[in-house]
Amino acid sequence: MSNNNFLGEEPVGALMKKYAIPCIISLLVGALYNIVDQIFIANASYLGSYGNAANTVVFPLTVIALAIAVMIGDGCCAFVSLSLGKQEKGDAKRSVGNAIILMITSGLVLMVFYLIFSDSILTLFGGTVNVETFRYSQEYFFYITLGIPFYVFGQAMNPVIRADGSPKFAMVSTLVGAMINIVLDPICIFVFKWGMMGAAVATVIGQIATATLSICYIVNMKLIKPDKGDFKLSSNIIRRTLTLGVTSFLSQISLVAAMAAINNMIRKYGAMDTIFGLEKYAQIPMAVVGIVMKFFQIVISIVVGMAAGCIPVVGYNMGAGLKKRVRRLFSLLIVAEASVGAVAFVIVELFPHVLIGIFGAANESGYYTEFAIKAFRIYLCMMIFACVNKACFIFLQAMGKALESTILSMVREIVFGVGFAILLPIRFGLDGVLYSMPVSDFLTFIIALFLIRMTYNELKESQNKDTLSTAPCGSAS
Repeated sequence: MSNNNFLGEEPVGALMKKYAIPCIISLLVGALYNIVDQIFIANASYLGSYGNAANTVVFPLTVIALAIAVMIGDGCCAFVSLSLGKQEKGDAKRSVGNAIILMITSGLVLMVFYLIFSDSILTLFGGTVNVETFRYSQEYFFYITLGIPFYVFGQAMNPVIRADGSPKFAMVSTLVGAMINIVLDPICIFVFKWGMMGAAVATVIGQIATATLSICYIVNMKLIKPDKGDFKLSSNIIRRTLTLGVTSFLSQISLVAAMAAINNMIRKYGAMDTIFGLEKYAQIPMAVVGIVMKFFQIVISIVVGMAAGCIPVVGYNMGAGLKKRVRRLFSLLIVAEASVGAVAFVIVELFPHVLIGIFGAANESGYYTEFAIKAFRIYLCMMIFACVNKACFIFLQAMGKALESTILSMVREIVFGVGFAILLPIRFGLDGVLYSMPVSDFLTFIIALFLIRMTYNELKESQNKDTLSTAPCGSAS
């Protein structure tokens, strides 16, 4: 199609499927990079839980790169969708041009920063739980860092490609990279015996492939292909783009803060435990919590994919003043997100032993499996609320309500996520770290309910005003 008018005409349920499914697959595939690494690392007897713990240490550092990428990409996507809804195609193209420059620059800067301060950063994120874990963390982090520019570019371009009306290409570009990683991981780890370096190299090659496909798409964009002048940086365009993307950034970067707090509390209170205080078992809690968070990441990829996939639809209809369609889409999204959470809840409560078995439990001690089962059941017991919360964050962002979305996200991850991760272990020890997640999700849900109701009322009032303004003069009586 030569324009995006269909976003305001087709049934919202059909549009949600059209945009959300490719986005879900893209995010799931993106999540597979780190998850697949951890599965193969866990099942390599010469790496085991030490390699698993190292992966957990490095994981938040890749999330920082993702935070930067989604701020640029989601912000550009929302800006483009709102602009097209208002028939302002020039602004949409300038946003894309400026975003591309930001993607390249930020990826290179972050890579250099990581290389210079690598040991200090790994220590900050709990890498010193024991000597072996720190050594594996250093090895894995170095090679992952070399791929940061490609990772940032590929992830940031994904929502931009969706905004251009090509959600399937966005999905395929990510899928290709992940499939390369899946194929190369066992070769590098089990055949070549490259250990943590092998896992990282496989990941980086996949990221390069995704970035390359994204570059190919730029030269063939359908609606918003930027001209040469659109790459000239504009402070106004950058400010508006990043303002719309700041919620995505804060939701990811605040998650990093929570993970840093959790990792350090695990290291501190694990050392006080009668079992995990022993050197040979010290890495187990960190490895296990990392695995639990990977499952959570899979579920959240589905949840965020549903919501983020709706951003172009929401943005266009808000820009075009079609509030009734936005309200209908919000209702569909909340129900879908809660359903995903319910399925995830059943899985973690009934089948935690199956989940931990995927991550090499057969090669570990009974303490590993026992703690993992408890971690799954406690840490993720409020999955339904967690899923609805994420949907609320992103939908508000897509509507242009960056302030409300940002505040809610920050309260969840910083005030509750970090706060309870630090406070609850004082009373409950290592188990307190596990309780921090469900307590945070439940309290955030209470606040989210208020915002959801307020948003519904606002959309309904706008709908009623629009109806009155378009009614014949005699019909108002």
